[in-house]
Amino acid sequence: MKIKNKKYKAIDYIRIPIKVNPIMGILMIFLRIAVASIPSLQVLATSRFIDTAIDIFESGGMYRIYTSLIFIMILVAFSWISSMLLSFIKLRIELSMNKTFRTAVVEKRSRLAYKHIENNETWDLISRIGKNPSEQIMKGFRNLLNIVEYGVKIMGLMLLIVSQVWWVAIAIIGIAIPLLTLASKSGKLDYEAFSTAQKYKRKADYLKEVLSSRESVEERSLFGYTQEIANRWLNRFELARKIEYKAMKHNFLRMKTASILTAFLSMAIALVLLSPVNNGMITVGMYISLVTAAFNLVQQMSWQLSVVMQEYVKNKLYLKDLTRFSELEEIQGVDGLPDTSIQKIPFESIEFKNVYFSYPETEKKILNGLSMRLERNKQYAFVGKNGAGKTTITKLLTGLYDNYEGEILINDRNIRDFTQEELKAYFSVVYQDFAKYHLSLKENVLLGDCGGTKNQQIERDRVKRILTDLEIMDVVERLPKGIETSLGKLSEDGVDLSGGQWQRVAIARNLISKAPIHILDEPTAALDPVSESKLYKLFGKVSRGKTTILITHRLGAARIADEILVVNDGVIAECGCHEELITEDGIYAEMFKAQRSWYHEK
Repeated sequence: MKIKNKKYKAIDYIRIPIKVNPIMGILMIFLRIAVASIPSLQVLATSRFIDTAIDIFESGGMYRIYTSLIFIMILVAFSWISSMLLSFIKLRIELSMNKTFRTAVVEKRSRLAYKHIENNETWDLISRIGKNPSEQIMKGFRNLLNIVEYGVKIMGLMLLIVSQVWWVAIAIIGIAIPLLTLASKSGKLDYEAFSTAQKYKRKADYLKEVLSSRESVEERSLFGYTQEIANRWLNRFELARKIEYKAMKHNFLRMKTASILTAFLSMAIALVLLSPVNNGMITVGMYISLVTAAFNLVQQMSWQLSVVMQEYVKNKLYLKDLTRFSELEEIQGVDGLPDTSIQKIPFESIEFKNVYFSYPETEKKILNGLSMRLERNKQYAFVGKNGAGKTTITKLLTGLYDNYEGEILINDRNIRDFTQEELKAYFSVVYQDFAKYHLSLKENVLLGDCGGTKNQQIERDRVKRILTDLEIMDVVERLPKGIETSLGKLSEDGVDLSGGQWQRVAIARNLISKAPIHILDEPTAALDPVSESKLYKLFGKVSRGKTTILITHRLGAARIADEILVVNDGVIAECGCHEELITEDGIYAEMFKAQRSWYHEK
């Protein structure tokens, strides 16, 4: 199943569950309609039972009551059995929805153009849609079935009332219309409050993670900021709560006022119907059944049906968000495996020709006519101040953005002509905020080569060889299960690593890839300069003979490169090896002098 680019309507709340589980979806609809007919049948059965019981007291014939009694028992049994069966069906559909629709939403998110990930407004939309999407569709499905069920119930009971006292039915309809209008407005107010509150909730959830996560426990203790963060969390949580509470209180007061009025209507109906009983127009059994039905009907129309209609409006507004989500631009192939067939053509060069780039909805030129050429089997280092455009170069190279001017070529072929799968086959990247997967050490490394061999022994040997090259095997040998040890704390026997050890695992994941170009985008920024420099030197040694790109603003690491490119004001301001750039006494030389003390150099 895929999230199609279309306008989603209320009928999709029924279409989607039926599509993911046709048998259970259709069975649930038929059962709900059957259940909805029970109240009308109960009125008739109860009326006959009471009238028969009264007649038995007057003229005998006890056997005559059994038919009505059995019919009532059948209705009660069916009501109980159908309730159990509906619970089972609901569970089956929810499991199918989690497997199918939730997966479709996740896949849609994975295909979104990168500009949406960095857009705050769009991310709020993605957060609203991505939070329990299958549960939201099931709520809409149940809501529509509730409307159908109440519709059938009301229709049946209204027909019975009309057949006895027609004007009572008109009075009920007269009060129901403004109630349903009120419910519709309440539903809209509720969803608007939810949308506004969600922005604060997202920030509150982040702060809650800071307060409770293991990753920040050391800094919480060191800096003692727990109370400050707790206050900020409480502030945002309270803002969200007050927004939702205000809407809920407003709606509750209006609906409760309406329900009090309908209670008086119910009593008025009971009193008015006494006259037809006294005149012999309706039987005592029919009176009792009709009064009970009228009370139930007014209660359902004044409260339950109003709540259902309120939910219906909220669900329709969710569909508007789902429609907007479906319209977000996707990048085809971004969620596929790398197309390694492209690697059969030897990599020769990367070239930027007069490239200009600004991030979406901004005017500042991050790259301002940048031109350069990178050759195979050489190690390059991009250096420069923060914000100079170093990381932007890798984002364009890997296809995250394509709204640039100029040309970017791989092997003299425009990268716009490559598929996403082909581009991914060219590059292996370790970012500054690299992921720490709570999987085994072996699996952590092999994620860098998902399309590789499935031979267990070959995989183990490859992982061990790379970890040995990165000088981390002494740590691995001390782990309980070696490279099969689970990392992180999700498993009972899981082991956490130090920051530097996690970085080497991330670099191992980069190196195991068969991509011809390896990029390190400041993954060691959390290390001190000396440790970073040592790790980069190790990486340079291991990756010798491969095409590598190092992104850093600390120059000790750049010295391992064959060529250093200084990015400044969106262009390559200087280019050469360390010694050449020091001799030029330009930007690089000035930066190196400022950082010299970091590396204990004079």
